[in-house]
Amino acid sequence: MRMAGISGSGDRLESSSLLGVPVHLADLDQVLQNVESWIQQRDRCHWIYHANSHGIMEAHKRAEFMEVLKSADLSLVDGKVTNWFVSRRVSRAVPHVRAADLLLGFCRIANSKGYTNFFYGDTEEVLSLMSEKLLQQFPALKIVGAYSPPFRELATEEDAQITAMINQANPDVLWVGLGLPKQENWIFAHLGKLEVPVIAAVGVSFRFICGKADPPPRWLSNAGLEWLWRVLHEPRRLWHRAFVNGPQFIGLSLLELSGLKKFK
Repeated sequence: MRMAGISGSGDRLESSSLLGVPVHLADLDQVLQNVESWIQQRDRCHWIYHANSHGIMEAHKRAEFMEVLKSADLSLVDGKVTNWFVSRRVSRAVPHVRAADLLLGFCRIANSKGYTNFFYGDTEEVLSLMSEKLLQQFPALKIVGAYSPPFRELATEEDAQITAMINQANPDVLWVGLGLPKQENWIFAHLGKLEVPVIAAVGVSFRFICGKADPPPRWLSNAGLEWLWRVLHEPRRLWHRAFVNGPQFIGLSLLELSGLKKFK
């Protein structure tokens, strides 16, 4: 475990790693403080990634994706199993910050302080429903844009137009919900193009918030069985992740925890 300076924030947060992927031991309040600091400074793009077993295994298997994750300004512990292994590595309980909780927590602050939001990803229906739900809960929330990109590779001209659209909207936070690893790769590729102080990769949070995907009951998440809930709801897409990558992640993490193997 080490102390990590979070770029541009002036705060220092403890950090560790799991299978070579950095993780910051920050709770929701600390993350939100950093987000506000980055917005006020507006010196460059800072981005936030949620470290779960799926993403960590992707990084373990692909060196180029490991470099993507290592570029994140904040890498938050997400998922009960990941949380368990990180907690054992640092010998104490560490915060578990879900992507949807971060989005809602920031919207609560933005509702009173006027921070602006742009939502990128998923379908037009999901974005419309989510915006409606958020405005019902936070009437003063400023949403300066929402865009559902085509579900295909973008042409260079299209990508430039989308980047210009986001920059013109000038949001304080850009929320990206493209799914892992697409969203992290997209953020990494656009860090030098976007004029946004904060970008957060939030996975399926848009669908959770708008009600298109049922979030697991809190007791199930607390029991570490959130993965089972999601597999039952999306078996075709998630079975390999749960029943192949999942056991591999546990096995490798146990080797690292026991000191039998080290990962950088």
